[in-house]
Amino acid sequence: MTSAAQRRAGADKGAEKSAEKSAHRAADKVPVYQVLAEDIKAMGVEAVFGLMSDDTALFATALDTSGVRFYGARHENTAIAMADGYAYATGRLGVAVVGRGPALANGLHAAVYASRTGSSLLVIYGEAATGAQPNGLGPDYKAFDGVGVLRAAGLRTFSATSPQSVRAVLADAAATAMAGGSVSLHLPTNVQLAEIERPAEALSIKRPERTPAPAKPQSIAAAAAVLAKASRPLIVAGMGAHRAGARKAIEQLADRIGALIVTTARGKDLFRGNPNALGIIGSFSHSIARRMADQADCVLVFGAGLNFLTTSFGTSLPQVPLIQVDTVRSNIGRWLNADVAVVGDARLVAEQLIEALPERPAKAKPFRDEATAKLIAAFDPQQDFKPANTARTLDPRSLALELETLLPRERNLVVDGGNFLIVVPYLSVPDPGAFKMIGEFASIGLGFGAALGVARGRPDRTTVLVVGDGGFLMTMGELETVVREDLPMVIVLMNDCAYGAELHFLKLRQHPVGKSVFPDVDFAPIAEALGFEAATIRTLEDLKRMAPKLAKPEGPIFLDCKINADIAAPFMSEFAHFEGRH
Repeated sequence: MTSAAQRRAGADKGAEKSAEKSAHRAADKVPVYQVLAEDIKAMGVEAVFGLMSDDTALFATALDTSGVRFYGARHENTAIAMADGYAYATGRLGVAVVGRGPALANGLHAAVYASRTGSSLLVIYGEAATGAQPNGLGPDYKAFDGVGVLRAAGLRTFSATSPQSVRAVLADAAATAMAGGSVSLHLPTNVQLAEIERPAEALSIKRPERTPAPAKPQSIAAAAAVLAKASRPLIVAGMGAHRAGARKAIEQLADRIGALIVTTARGKDLFRGNPNALGIIGSFSHSIARRMADQADCVLVFGAGLNFLTTSFGTSLPQVPLIQVDTVRSNIGRWLNADVAVVGDARLVAEQLIEALPERPAKAKPFRDEATAKLIAAFDPQQDFKPANTARTLDPRSLALELETLLPRERNLVVDGGNFLIVVPYLSVPDPGAFKMIGEFASIGLGFGAALGVARGRPDRTTVLVVGDGGFLMTMGELETVVREDLPMVIVLMNDCAYGAELHFLKLRQHPVGKSVFPDVDFAPIAEALGFEAATIRTLEDLKRMAPKLAKPEGPIFLDCKINADIAAPFMSEFAHFEGRH
C-alpha cells in the first residue's frame, strides 16, 4: 500500500512535470510580429523601407534583427517610393512598413503612384486593435478608414483579423504582390502583439514563373502582309520590349526589312550603339528622330503604350498603318488606334516576323541607304538648340551634355517630374532598366524616394537623381537619409527658382507668373552640412571643376545647378497646342 508520504511525493513530481511542460510551451510561444518578420525573411526579402510608428516599431525592429535590413526614411511618401524604386531596380518584391492613420495619409501620394507603376510592392500598415471597447478611453486621434481609402485609390487590400489567420493573410498578400502590382496588408496592434506557437516552418512564397507566349499565326500573317508593302518601316520599342529581352530579335528584324528603330522615353537607350537607332520618339525626341519618322510608311510597335508623350499629343507618328505588339490585349489601341493587333511576347513575335518575312535586297531598303546612314552618323544633339546660358545660369541642355561626359557611364538615372525633363534625351543609361521616370501620377516629389530605392537595389552603380527645386523642397529632409544609409548617389538639382512647368503654363497663356517664381536659394551649404560633397553650379566651368569627383564618386555628391528658367520643355508647347485644338 502506498503511504501518504509517497503519494505527496508523486503529486509533487507530477506538479513539477506539469510546470516544466507549461514552461516549455510558453518558451515555444513568440509574438506574431516576430513570426511575420521571420516569414518575410524566408520569402527572400533582404531589405524593407519605412518610417517607424508606435503601431509598427516592434515589427520593424524584429525585421531588422532577423536579418532583413530596415531602411528608414524621413517621410512616408519617401519610404513607399523607396520600396517601389527597389522593386523596379531588382525585379524583386519591394516591402514598405509604415504606420496607420496620419502615417497612411502621409504616404497616400506614393501609394497611389506605386499602384500605377506595375512594380511588385507590399505596403504593410499598422492598424488599430480589433474589438476595441466603444466606451473605452479615447479619443483615438489616429482613427482613419485606411482600408477604404486605399481601396478607393486602386490598391488591393488585405487585413489580418486574428493571430490564427495572420500568416495566411500575409501569404496571400505577398503572393498577390509578386504576381505584379501594389497591395496593402493591415496588421492590428493586438494581432501583432499576440503570442502564438512558433511554426515548424516559415512561409515560402515565390514569384510565379511566366512563360512567354508567341502570337497566333493569323495575326503574324496580317502583320507580315502590311510590312511587306512598306518600304520605309519604323520600329518603336518600349519598356515591354526590354523586359522581354527583345533587343537582339528586333534589331535582326529591322535589318531584315530595312527599318529604322526608335524607343519610347521609358525604353530609353534600348538600342544603344546601334547605327540605325534614332533615340527617343515623341516629346523627348531629337530632330533626327522627328525628321525620319515623318518619312515612315508603316510603324511597328513592340511593348509600348503609345501615350501622349510618346506620340507628342498625336503628332510624332505619321498617319500610316500601325501594328502594335503587346502581351496584354487591353494595352493595344488603348491610347492610339492600331490597325493590326498582335498579342504576344515581344521577342517571340519579332522572331516570328523574321521567319515570316523574306530578306530584302539593299535597293528595297531606302532607310538603309548611304545618305541616311551618313545623316544619322553625323547627327550631333547640340545641333538641336542654341545654348542660352547667362552669366549666372545654365541652359539645362548644355548642362546635361556636360554631365553626360563627366558622370560614370555605368549609372542608374532617376528623374523626378517638371519642366527640367527637357534633359532626358541628353543623358544616357546602359539600358532601360537603369532609367526610371516618375510620371505615373503626374506628380513631383517622389523622385528622391525612388532614387534611394534604386541605389539600394543596385549599389554597384552610382545612382544619379535629377530633380527640380520644387520637388526637392518637398523631400529635402531625405538628404540625411542618403548619408545615414550610405547610399551611392549624385543629386543634380535643376534649380530654376520656380515651379518650371507652371511658370511656362502661365506664360503660354499670357497670365502673371509671379506666384510660380521663388528666391534664388543656395542649397549646397545645406547638403554639405549633412555630409555631402556639394557645389553651386552657375557655369560650365563650375561643373568642370567637379569632374574628378563626378568621374569616381567616393561619397554622396550634391550639385545645385542654377538653370535658365526661360527655356521651356517641348511638351509644354505641345500640350498648349493640343489644348488649343480641343
